[in-house]
Amino acid sequence: MVRHPLAPEQIEAGRRLGGALRSARAGRSLVEVALAAEISPETLRKIETGRLPTPAFGTVVRLSEVLGVPLSELAFVWRTDPALSKVS
Repeated sequence: MVRHPLAPEQIEAGRRLGGALRSARAGRSLVEVALAAEISPETLRKIETGRLPTPAFGTVVRLSEVLGVPLSELAFVWRTDPALSKVS
């Protein structure tokens, strides 16, 4: 199977998702949240910094549950480019 490079829009969407997860984590430690979501702290670190812009769906679901953020909200952040949604 050939894996095609991600488009710039996908990379930017991953950065937005990572930022939203980092904000939702607030005062909780990265290790605490990662272990509660049953992922490695390094995986969470990569997601939050945008180095893993397309995490597995199950990973996003678990993080959504652990952080108390509705999955629909995370999907909206991933889909919505703030540069395109500004009102002129």
